[in-house]
This record gives sequence, structure tokens and C-alpha cells, in this order.
Amino acid sequence: MKRILRRLLKAFLIVFILLNIILVFHAYKFTHFYDEGEITLKKPEEISGWDKAGTMLFGINAVKSKNMVVPGVNYEVIKLETNDELQLEGWYMPVDSAKGTVIMFHGHGGSKSKILDEAYYIRSLGFNILLMDFRAHGGSGGNTCTIGVKEASDVKLAYEFIQSKGAKNIVLWGVSLGAATVIHSMNEYKLQPSKVILDMPFGTLVEAVEGRMRMMGLPPEPLSRMLTFWGGAENGFWAFNMKPCDDAKSINCPALLEWGAKDPRVTRAETDCIYKNISSVQKKLVIYESAGHESFCKKENEKWKAAMKDFLLN
Repeated sequence: MKRILRRLLKAFLIVFILLNIILVFHAYKFTHFYDEGEITLKKPEEISGWDKAGTMLFGINAVKSKNMVVPGVNYEVIKLETNDELQLEGWYMPVDSAKGTVIMFHGHGGSKSKILDEAYYIRSLGFNILLMDFRAHGGSGGNTCTIGVKEASDVKLAYEFIQSKGAKNIVLWGVSLGAATVIHSMNEYKLQPSKVILDMPFGTLVEAVEGRMRMMGLPPEPLSRMLTFWGGAENGFWAFNMKPCDDAKSINCPALLEWGAKDPRVTRAETDCIYKNISSVQKKLVIYESAGHESFCKKENEKWKAAMKDFLLN
């Protein structure tokens, strides 16, 4: 019996070690973007069975995003340097007699060019626009994304830049990772914008990983917590402290929270938790019934425009 138990224990340890090795690779791929040309991405029809097995074992390779288009209006390229010596790129699009400035942040794997449609409409309402690329995205430096932890300082840097221009009415807008990071930054650095717009932020970093696991067809538990741990360990932070749901308690300005009812990544429970914890009495939740984890501007344009106009101008 003792021999059998020892063998079972040995087998368990081997499986546990191998599982953690696999998760170390997945965590790296989740938080790292390769430069263009550094790796070769195959087309779907070129992917073999071994390629699929390799993806399951070692994670999905992702190339750093690019800005495929530039603004079709007058704009200025902004360069901001982080404390860890990365250069962030932004596009500043001013208007005459501005009602305020909206600073906009994209999602994971995105870039500022992907939220230009949203920017154009908000600008048409009379607001200056600052579109920012997070670190490891678009025109900004770096290759490592910490899913909102270090990016919170990117939000702070952009906010302070607009403050330095004498702006008073500053609005923070974020989508997905951008929204979660805005919430985290407001709590971490005590930012006090005039208003905040949050599109489909995740509730905690663990839940963000769970969403990714669901999209990959993998069981969230216990893998999501293990993957979260390794993602933080590899990048020098305690990942379990990234909790936008709890951070939302620091939001005491008017807040608009938006979510798509068909979202496969962010759950209604996460959304309700954030909404409940927003301290401001001036808060509103808008749900887009036909939308998933995607641009509400593109999916339900008229409803989205009405929500933006009502929130920003009233």
C-alpha cells in the first residue's frame, strides 16, 4: 500500500510540475507581444494538428498591434515617457471652444486607431480628444502587457499631460482592458476626472483570465488562478490585487458603465459588481442587447450615440 501511495504521489507531482510548466508558457504568451517579423503567424488553412497541439501546450503567439490608419482630422502626435523609460504614443485632436477633453484607452491587443470611430463622434460633440496607446501596443514602446497593473501609470501619465495644458473638464474613457485600467488607476493614483465612461471592464484579473480560458475552450478552474499567479510572477507583481470591482469604490464622479448582453468574456456578475461598487450617486448602466465583447459604436450605433450625448452633455 505504501509503495502504491508513493507511486501515486510521484505521478501527481510529475503532472503538477508539467501543468505549471505549461501555464508558465501560457502566462508569458498572454502578457507578451512579439515584434513584427520576430515570429511567423500561419493562416488558418496552414495550421497543422501539431500546431494546434503546440498552441494548447505553449499558448497563442501574438504580434504587437499596429495603428493601421491615422486620424482624418488635424492632430498632434504626443510622446510621453514612463517611469520605466518606455515611450507612449498618443494622438491629440483639439477642437475650437472645447467643452472639455476626453482621454481614450483601447483594449488588450488593440491600438488607438481601432477606437477612432468613437473618437470622431465624441469630438463632434465639442470635446478635445487624446487617444493613447498603452505600453506594448500600437506606437508605444515595450512588448509586455501587465493587463492593467503597470498600465495604470500610463493612464496617470496621460491624465497629468492633459492637466498640464490647463484642462479642467477631463473625462476618462476606456474599453475592456482600457476600462479596467482606468478604474484601477483612479484608485491607485487618486485621479479625479470630471466623468468616466467604462465599456465592458473585467471584475478582477482572475476573471479576465477565466474569460480568456472560456474563449479557448479550456476549463477556467483551477487553471485561471494558476495562470494568474504565473502571469504576475513573471512580470514582478501580485496579480491577485488587480480588482477593478473593488477599485470601483473610489469612483465618486459621474460614471457611465456599458456592457454587451452577449459578451462571452465579461459576465453580467462582473458588471453588476462594478456598478454596485461605484460610489457616485450619478451613475448609469447601459446594456446593449445585441452586442458581445466588441465596439458598441459599431454594433448599436444609434443607441451608443444617444448614450454618449446624454452623458457627456448633461
